[in-house]
Amino acid sequence: MNIYKHEFKMNLRSVITWSVSLILLLFVFMSLFSSFAQDADLLNQTMAQMPPELLTAFGMTDLDLSTPLGFFSFAFLFCQVCLAIQAANYGFGLVSVEERDMTADFLLAKPVGRTYILTNKLLAAFTGLTITNMVVWVSSFVFINMFRDGRPYETNTLLLLLLSIVMLQLFFLSVGLVISLLMKRVRSVTSVSMALAFGMYVLSAFGGMLGEDTFD
Repeated sequence: MNIYKHEFKMNLRSVITWSVSLILLLFVFMSLFSSFAQDADLLNQTMAQMPPELLTAFGMTDLDLSTPLGFFSFAFLFCQVCLAIQAANYGFGLVSVEERDMTADFLLAKPVGRTYILTNKLLAAFTGLTITNMVVWVSSFVFINMFRDGRPYETNTLLLLLLSIVMLQLFFLSVGLVISLLMKRVRSVTSVSMALAFGMYVLSAFGGMLGEDTFD
């Protein structure tokens, strides 16, 4: 039994679902850019009147929605939440799914070690996350150039923003794995993943509001 192929096939539908969802999310947001850019002054004035703590909580400090990259950064916040949930979901699934479905003993009965099994499951998860990552990269460049209406943007800044996806995915994958090892059985992997992602977002928001980098 090829554990890597088995795990990748198990994750394939999820990878496709997340990828399509992120493509649609970016498309919808960036298609609205022209409308927002026309009322950029009014929008920026409205944001300037908002409490700084509120803007910091939502990661919108010094964010200019009249620029392609500024508007994309706003949309990227929602992409990050989705990517965090996906990565945490895979992290929880590395151990918890087998324990929940009572298939852990079956896998361990095979003539392979526990380390080999976990390594192959991790590689399958990495593959799924990498595919989603690549989809976000391609979609970001395509939609920004499609809807920017000739407005310039800094490619290097966009690259740095997209590179942060890797660290985000690895962090939530690792946290999900650690929690799954501690909890063993998780009845609903998706609900716990969502709780983890939104919980970390809230902590990050409070950290920003307090003017601390503790949770960044």
